[in-house]
Amino acid sequence: MINIVSKSGNLAPYLKATTQVVASQIKPLSPAVVTSAKTVVPPNPDLHTSYSLSNSLPTGPLKVTSGPAVSTQVRFAHTDIPVPDFSAYRRKDVQDSTTISRASEESRKSFTYLVIGGGSVVGAYAAKTLVSEFVSSMSASADVLALAKIEIKLGDIPEGKSVTFKWRGKPLFIRHRTSSEIETERSVDVKALRDPQHDSERVQEAEWLVIIGVCTHLGCVPIANAGDFGGYYCPCHGSHYDASGRIRKGPAPLNLEVPPYEFPGDGTLIVG
Repeated sequence: MINIVSKSGNLAPYLKATTQVVASQIKPLSPAVVTSAKTVVPPNPDLHTSYSLSNSLPTGPLKVTSGPAVSTQVRFAHTDIPVPDFSAYRRKDVQDSTTISRASEESRKSFTYLVIGGGSVVGAYAAKTLVSEFVSSMSASADVLALAKIEIKLGDIPEGKSVTFKWRGKPLFIRHRTSSEIETERSVDVKALRDPQHDSERVQEAEWLVIIGVCTHLGCVPIANAGDFGGYYCPCHGSHYDASGRIRKGPAPLNLEVPPYEFPGDGTLIVG
């Protein structure tokens, strides 16, 4: 409620404000709860107990954790946790923690050396086994090794003929040379050859010539019993080889390759 009052003798009015509190008609949400007054009992002087804030503060050591990545924490470290006693498991010479255990170290050296030496031997053996297994896993399988060698019956090849076999995916030429071919190849001047090699260096037995039928120029397969020298002829680029597989004419730089072979007997030949 606001009243406007004018003083007598003064034309300038002024305002006078008063406030009045009116009870609300809205019901309370919950009924009022009557609380009883709390009775404070003073301490009994006969108990001789001092109630102060210092009694609730920690008296033991404090643990403080601080760092750039963590918040600073202060924790009270418990000192009432019992520490287990392992004295029954310790040797007599190390029971006292305040004495120097140099004598005990000297007595344990032999045992330490034995353990280190045994561990080194076991480790070396394990490493050797691991390396051996790894290397053997990279070797050829049994089926591949079975094809690595080929056995040929020489009685099936007539004199003066050259037969072609397949060995390791390559053509293999087996030539049964005549005596005239042997004499001709042995009489060749080795110094005049592009790849100097004597006939006796290319054969183990004079009548049998074993070579790989791949031209040393670009890998073509020569034709047997052809060419200017009666040996092999590569029609791709005109390389001529003699009856000893040596290059005599054409672009090929080297003689035909001689694979490893042996004569075990009984008229057989094993290549590989």
